[in-house]
Amino acid sequence: MVERVANGLAGRVTAVDVVRGLTVALMLLVNDPGDWHQVYSQLDHSQWNGCTLTDLVFPTFLFVMGCSMIFSTQARLAKGDTRGQLAKHIAQRSGSLLLLGWLLTALPHFHVLHMRLYGVLPRIALCAFFGGLICLQIRRVRTLALITVGLLVGYWALMRFVPVPGYGMPVRDVPLLDPDGNLAAWLDRFLHVGRLYEHTRDPEGLLSTLPAIATTLLGALTGYWLRATTPARRKTMGMLGAAVALLAVGWFWGHWFPINKKLWTSSYVLLSAGWALLLLAPLYWLLDVVRVQERVIAVRAVIWPWLVFGSNAIAAYAIGVLIVKLSILVHVAHDHTPTTLWTWTYEVGFARWGSTVHTSLAFAVAFVCLCFVPVWMLWRKKIFLKL
Repeated sequence: MVERVANGLAGRVTAVDVVRGLTVALMLLVNDPGDWHQVYSQLDHSQWNGCTLTDLVFPTFLFVMGCSMIFSTQARLAKGDTRGQLAKHIAQRSGSLLLLGWLLTALPHFHVLHMRLYGVLPRIALCAFFGGLICLQIRRVRTLALITVGLLVGYWALMRFVPVPGYGMPVRDVPLLDPDGNLAAWLDRFLHVGRLYEHTRDPEGLLSTLPAIATTLLGALTGYWLRATTPARRKTMGMLGAAVALLAVGWFWGHWFPINKKLWTSSYVLLSAGWALLLLAPLYWLLDVVRVQERVIAVRAVIWPWLVFGSNAIAAYAIGVLIVKLSILVHVAHDHTPTTLWTWTYEVGFARWGSTVHTSLAFAVAFVCLCFVPVWMLWRKKIFLKL
């Protein structure tokens, strides 16, 4: 659905939009380096247990999505929409996201039987669907918090105490979170749903969607906190306090249930939510309380690109995928050898004298700038894509 807004994005929390835009830009940056063999360690995912800056990007997006979910739901209820209408809207929007993810995955050859059904957009769709319905039905914040805790503890119990067929009991017979011998990986192979990203497992697999929904609900709890009548200073300090608590509990739990992005472990959920709050809290104070951007032009210039990206976050991500697909599909001659337009652009435009982490990063930054142009054009026309 295409929505035209007469006067921009009114009635929004600026900090949330900025964090969303920054997160989408980082998604494009870390997903599209010029050379995967030449990447700064913090701009690549952790191989298994552990956490890098890149590992914090996707959960921050889900966290912010959960936060925005509360504002949009409450606004529509205030306008007179029924909960049934909102449930239908959530289902339609989530279905559109799921179909878009599958379409982008299938391009350009449409080998449906060998297509990866999991992925970033399908995970966003599932979290938007289940998270949205939970927030729509559960009106008490305390109950919502208990559901979040239940998802995290329940996922830990499944991964820790359920025997894995062919491997045995975690800890006793097979190491906890063994790459192939964990319950989530086994379930993905057992269901045999399309192609798995890492052949024997998928970082956006089915079972790990449960804690990903918890990430979304933590964002929703933050949305409720931001909507409360509590004084702004207390809101900011509350978010900072919650950030420190989540980071501490996540790190502590990580000693027994390791921090792992590819399995979206419960400790990882808490740690990543802590970092998201640590980013959101000061931005909320500066942009929505003090409103420093109204007095300092430099601040307004700094946040502007992220507001533009955040206004059409899914469109920005989809545009990035399309550009990559097309540039790999198109072949050009290079040193009398056919090569993809993607490789040719990097080798000729950025790595003519050798590929390094610097040239690889420069290419990724240029790619983000390229993706910004069509999103900026949508922004200028006040067109916002709502899938």
